[in-house]
Amino acid sequence: MKELLLGNAALARGLYEAGCKFISSYPGTPSTEITEEAALFKEIFCEWAPNEKVALEAAHGASLGGVRSACAMKHVGLNVAADPLFTISYQGLNAGLVICVADDPAMHSSQNEQDSRHYAIAAKVPMLEPSDSQECLDFAKAAYALSDEFSTPVFIRTCTRIAHSQSIVQTGARTEVPDVPYKKDPAKVMMTKNSRDAHVRLEKRMKELGARAETLGINRIEKGGTKIGIIASGACYQYAKEVFGEEASILKLGMVHPLPENLIREFASSVSDLYVVEELDPVIETFCRALGLAVHGKDVFPLCGEFSPNLIASRMGKRLPPSSALNEPLPVRPPVMCAGCPHRALFYLLQKNKCMVYGDIGCYTLGAVAPLNAMDLNVCMGASCSGLHGFNKALGEQAEQHSVAVIGDSTFIHSGMTGLAEIAYNGSNSTVIILDNSITGMTGHQQNPSTGKNLYGEPALKVDLELLCRALGVSHVSVVDPYDMRRTEAALHEALAAREPSVIISRRPCVMIKGTVRNPPLHVDAEKCRGCAACLKIGCPALSLHGGKCVIDRTQCAGCGVCSLLCSFGAIADGE
Repeated sequence: MKELLLGNAALARGLYEAGCKFISSYPGTPSTEITEEAALFKEIFCEWAPNEKVALEAAHGASLGGVRSACAMKHVGLNVAADPLFTISYQGLNAGLVICVADDPAMHSSQNEQDSRHYAIAAKVPMLEPSDSQECLDFAKAAYALSDEFSTPVFIRTCTRIAHSQSIVQTGARTEVPDVPYKKDPAKVMMTKNSRDAHVRLEKRMKELGARAETLGINRIEKGGTKIGIIASGACYQYAKEVFGEEASILKLGMVHPLPENLIREFASSVSDLYVVEELDPVIETFCRALGLAVHGKDVFPLCGEFSPNLIASRMGKRLPPSSALNEPLPVRPPVMCAGCPHRALFYLLQKNKCMVYGDIGCYTLGAVAPLNAMDLNVCMGASCSGLHGFNKALGEQAEQHSVAVIGDSTFIHSGMTGLAEIAYNGSNSTVIILDNSITGMTGHQQNPSTGKNLYGEPALKVDLELLCRALGVSHVSVVDPYDMRRTEAALHEALAAREPSVIISRRPCVMIKGTVRNPPLHVDAEKCRGCAACLKIGCPALSLHGGKCVIDRTQCAGCGVCSLLCSFGAIADGE
């Protein structure tokens, strides 16, 4: 059967058809839909783990239990999973394990542009890279075959364009793979001699995989003109193919680690000018240069950002047919928090009180943009808590009374708990604000251990954030509704003045959660409005000025009432 599938959906379908039975992941754009789509198959148990480290450890545990397993994450999530990754590579498996990692060139929804191929090289784990939805499905099956044969986890690396584009896929039936009985093996305890022996086996395995790369059908030469030869994989293969067609020969790589040395040499000898077209770092180019090949790569193409057919054509002196263009330029649309977002009032108060705000990763990162301008910096999941501790230890009381950390409920469970323990244990009078919107918002409303529901929306154990914070050593814990700005500001002043660690839980569900009750839209009394624009300081997209008067877009307004609290003239009110 042929279907039009998103790359992530096709990858999930491939895991299903290959007999996968267990998937554990943490949501991260652009990888999230892999697990969500896989959860539609009743034969696969899927779950959201607290973080990527836990997800990989759980998936490896399922492998040891004898079933094919998988986990999915974005590139920065792989940093979190790196600790178990390296040792799992040494230890080996019992059943196949596939790790899906999605890179984000151009940082559409990420804080950096790291290249996950470096992890495959460093951990000595094979990596496949599909270039369309059909290959996403096919490579999932190929990955399990390699994983079972070599007792190694196998990466499938995608990027935003492959994960979130659609193409035709030929789907098939599921293959039921027999469970592998568990057998106790003392050699799997990674310590001293066992680890040294495992490293020897690992190096032998990589040599064998290098030899296999030469004959894998997913690495292939597509013959065309012999003047230009292009080595590419993933989305870059599609771009190069679109630009050159049959004018150039292409070595299309499906396995990007280990690379096929002999096949690359053979291809290089068949063309006059050799180019490596790869986004981000010169991984393939460096390999080619180590082989002594003359090759163009980052001397022609940029290190930063996404590629496109136009970029490749312009850099290689190729002219494309002129494309149509809009007559009028598109208006700039900066990212903004939703109308009625519970975080908006809190960030307004932090900006009003001139707080140094150590931010974190989530939709609340938008608190950094105008007009709120209320976030000073962010680094990675959970860094707000531990980073604030170090900041306050460095500057002392002058910082403690004016600085806060902000972190979402899902991010706090992911990586913030240990940072809060650091604050309590090592004694800084730091204030942590947990923005509890009852969901993992930035990646599309996934559940987490603090929401009381599992991936399937079924009732599940709910972590009590107040009790958790107290158990970690913080006694000064308060809970506020951010819509109640007066109480929220009072709680902020109390926390900053406290000579002990403190936590404020700003609790109100995300307005975009299905079933969330909204108040009726507000309206503006034009006679009372003075056009002072004080209400616009919160940056709500439902508010604007027309003819010198404030106007509320009823289709967007969530009736939160925050804007009315900023109006000194009583011009914003409920009802018609």
